[in-house]
Amino acid sequence: MARYLLFAWMLFPMILNAQILSGAATQWSDSFRDWYIYGTDEEKKGEMRLRWSTGNDWTEWNYQLEDHYGNIRIKWRNNPNEWEVRGENVIVSVRTVWNNNFRDWRISGPGNRQLNLKCKFGNQTDEWLLSDDRYGHFEMYTNWEGDPRDWAIIDELSEEVTFPEKMALVFIVLFHSSPRE
Repeated sequence: MARYLLFAWMLFPMILNAQILSGAATQWSDSFRDWYIYGTDEEKKGEMRLRWSTGNDWTEWNYQLEDHYGNIRIKWRNNPNEWEVRGENVIVSVRTVWNNNFRDWRISGPGNRQLNLKCKFGNQTDEWLLSDDRYGHFEMYTNWEGDPRDWAIIDELSEEVTFPEKMALVFIVLFHSSPRE
């Protein structure tokens, strides 16, 4: 029995360190510039917001969730097909699979890991998921059909997927499913 308790005690910190996301919601009902991100206990864990709150520059974002923080920015000023997520000494590249098709993305993280995110239904942006389960399951969908202000996240990704990679997935869904004022 003591051996099993020791094993559970050793495993417990790994479970605690796994950052599992459960949802995202706009901070304000009439703006898509500020987002709350929720953890497994459905408590607000952090935020994602436009870096420049004035003007109409949607090309740079900051995120902060507990002790995780970083930024997201468009890689080339006039090319919305490529983004970078930076955080925790990791750079994640985010690109459309096909030029100007914003419903199918490839997220490239450390160690040549690639995650392919796409809309579940090609003509609707209410549901997104990974195209294969090689690194676990990830899915996002609106809590109310046609309302991009409130999202549920199913985050069953393996621990090798970094937090910046998870934020890349969340960002692409929120950014490409929401209107820009």
